[in-house]
Amino acid sequence: MSRRQQARARLMAVLEEALDKYIPADESQPMKDGKFWEWEDLADDFDREVTGAFVEELAACSAGAALAEPGGCPHCGSFNTKWLAEEGQRERRSKHGPVVLPRQVARCRPCGRTFSPSGAALGVGCGGGIDATGGGAGKPGVGHGTI
Repeated sequence: MSRRQQARARLMAVLEEALDKYIPADESQPMKDGKFWEWEDLADDFDREVTGAFVEELAACSAGAALAEPGGCPHCGSFNTKWLAEEGQRERRSKHGPVVLPRQVARCRPCGRTFSPSGAALGVGCGGGIDATGGGAGKPGVGHGTI
């Protein structure tokens, strides 16, 4: 079974489990009921269960999530680097709930520091540097109108 088919199968299982939790297929089982605001809370719970798994599977299937070589060290620039572990994981909190993402960790032989080259591609937002297109727009003291 391909990685894509595994992802689809897992997502279908997660969806089926969430549906059974809130709207059971067995007619003898009671459905969750309540007021409109309670239904919205249930929808938020459903969203976190299903879309969190969706984000995990997208990350696992992403071509940019796993690199063949660690590349240069972001600390000293040396390309004398090696992978520390074949594969790892990290848990992130997203707006869809907790999400477990794949993570690769490398070590630079000359400076001895570790880094995660896949971390920047899967994270949210800017990596901290000034981007070429925005020129650091939105950062304090950078851009037009600063004194």
